[in-house]
Amino acid sequence: MQTLKGPSLHLAQFAGDQPPFDSLSGIAAWAAGHGFKALQIPAWDARLFDLATAADSQDYCDDLRGTLAEHGLQVSELTTHILGQLVAVHPAYDELCDGFAPEALRGNPKARSEWAQQQLHLAARASRRLGLQDMGTFSGSFAWPYLFPFPQRPPGLIDAAFDELARRWRPILDTCEDNGINLCYEIHPSEDLHDGTSFERFFERVGQHERCRILFDPSHFVLQQLDYLQFLDIYHPLVRMFHVKDAEFRPNGRQGIYGGYADWTERAGRFRSLGDGQVDFKSIFSKLAQYDYAGWATLEWECCLKDQEAGAREGAAFIRDHIIPVTDKIFDDFAGAPISSAQMQHMLGIA
Repeated sequence: MQTLKGPSLHLAQFAGDQPPFDSLSGIAAWAAGHGFKALQIPAWDARLFDLATAADSQDYCDDLRGTLAEHGLQVSELTTHILGQLVAVHPAYDELCDGFAPEALRGNPKARSEWAQQQLHLAARASRRLGLQDMGTFSGSFAWPYLFPFPQRPPGLIDAAFDELARRWRPILDTCEDNGINLCYEIHPSEDLHDGTSFERFFERVGQHERCRILFDPSHFVLQQLDYLQFLDIYHPLVRMFHVKDAEFRPNGRQGIYGGYADWTERAGRFRSLGDGQVDFKSIFSKLAQYDYAGWATLEWECCLKDQEAGAREGAAFIRDHIIPVTDKIFDDFAGAPISSAQMQHMLGIA
C-alpha cells in the first residue's frame, strides 16, 4: 500500500488581481506558509499559467517547477474545468459560458467548442512537460436541462447527447494517451457526468478508454444524496484525483435537493470549509488507503460562510491530520509460524 500525498491546493478559488494571489510565485509563497506541499494549477488562468507556452516549451515548464521548488512545492496536477465545460454547452447556457471564452469567439458556439478542444490538447502536452500523470476536467453537458423527465423525454434524446459528448472527447483522450496523462472527469451536478450511472454511459461510448478516469469530490455527492463511500467501493480503480471539499445537506419543509433557487447561504445543500460540514472524511481516507490510492489529496475551498484565508489554513492542517501513513507490517505477524506444504495438507485433511 501507498500513503497518499498531500496537502495540495487547488488555486482556482484563490487566484485574484491583488498580491499575493495575482502571480504564481506570490501565491506559492502564501500557500507554502500555510503548509501546503503542492499546487493544482488551473490551466485557463493566464495570471498564473501560460498554457500555450507550457505545451511547447520545456524551459518554461522547468522554470515553473523551479519557482515552486524554491518554496518547497511541486505541481500536483493541471485542471481544465472551464475548458472542459466549453467542449459541450447546451444552448440554454450559451450566453453564460461565453464569458469563459476569448471575446472573438463569443456568440459562436461551434468555434468556442473547437477552441476549447484545442486548449485541452495543449493541456495534455503541458502536463507531460511538467512531469505529471493526471489532469482534472469537466465533461460539459448537453443533457443536463433534461435531468427531470417532464415533459417526457423523447426516446433517444439522452443517447444522442452522450454519443456527441463521446465524439468530441475521444480525440482529446487519445492525445492524453499519447502524452501519458489520465483525464479525470469531476463527477459534478450540472455536468452530463454527474454520478456513476452517467459516467458509465460515457465510459462505454469512449470504448472504456484507458485514459478516461475520475476526479472524486465527495461534496457533490452529499448535495445529490449519493453514497460516496459505496462510490469508492465501485469505482476506486478509476479514481485518480481527489478534491477534499466539505458540504452539508439539511432538508426542511420548504426545500430539498433542488434548493428552490435560493442563494448558497439559504440552500438546504451548501458547500462548507473542511470540518464544518457532514462529509465522513475519516472513512474516505480509510477507503483510499485500503484501495491504494496513489494520488494527491487536494483542498478545493468553497464555503458560503467562512473566510478563504481561514479555510486554507484550517484545510491544510485538516488534510495532514487525515492522511493515513500506511503500514508495511501485518499486525498479527507475531503469532505466525512457519508451516511446510506437507503440514498444510495435513491441516486440511488432504494429505
